[in-house]
Formats: sequence, C-alpha cells, structure tokens
Amino acid sequence: MVEKPIAEWTNDDKKRYNLDNVAKDILYKTLDKSMFNKVKYCKTTKEIWDKLTLICEGSEQIKENKLSVVVQKFENFKMLAGETLDQLDARFTKITNELSALGKKYTQKEMCMKILRSLPAEWEMKVMAPRHSMDLSKTSNHELFSDLKAYEFE
Repeated sequence: MVEKPIAEWTNDDKKRYNLDNVAKDILYKTLDKSMFNKVKYCKTTKEIWDKLTLICEGSEQIKENKLSVVVQKFENFKMLAGETLDQLDARFTKITNELSALGKKYTQKEMCMKILRSLPAEWEMKVMAPRHSMDLSKTSNHELFSDLKAYEFE
C-alpha cells in the first residue's frame, strides 16, 4: 500500500486514520508492559492485532501441537489418589475449556462417560446407576458432578 501525503488525504482517509489511532490506543492501554514492548513499533492496529494473535495463540503448527497435548490429557484423564470430586471437576473443566478454545468439541455424552470412567474402582456401584438411569447425552457435567458429590457425601 502506498501512503498518500497528508495534504492529499480525503475526509474518509482522516476518519480511518483517527479510528486506527483510537483502536491502537485501546489496545495499548490493555497491555501490560512486557506485551506493549513487543508491539509498540507496529504501525497499524492490524499489525498489532496480528502480532498479539501470533504471540498468544501461536502459529497453526503450535495450535495443532497444543491440541494434540490437550486431547491426550483428555484421553488419559483419571481421578488421582487423594483427589476430591471438586478438584476432579476443576481439572476436568480446565481441560475441556482448553479443548474448546482450540476448537475441539466432545459431545455431552462423551464427556459424561469420560468422567464416569475416570473414577476409581470403589465408585463402580455408583457409576453404574447414572449409566443406566440417566440420559448422558442430555446430562450436563455439572449435574453429573452434583450427583456424584451427593454420593460422596453419603
């Protein structure tokens, strides 16, 4: 793009330049010092945005690598020794949020089944009831964890 001298700018050019400055100002004010230093020499808001996207999300290859790592975490998800259901719930939610942010979606039934399979052998009797009595495709993770927490409380 060839830049015009300021003397040749139309009203539309001036409005665009002003809007770009406003957008840059908004972005600059939201960044901490270390992030600001990484983008302060960008000339346009688009350049700033593209650089921030690359820094925060990474390239397509990095995204694919992140996704494969998080999918592996999901596949290997198990309740840890001494872990409470609240901790298990928090860990599971973190993994599913990471998956969602990377564009990977599991069905509600798949997530419920993963939760039930992640529980240790002493939960086997409680795990059998939801599998047979609940429609896991319509049961939310929250409902399933609430049911399991009630069992744990008993």
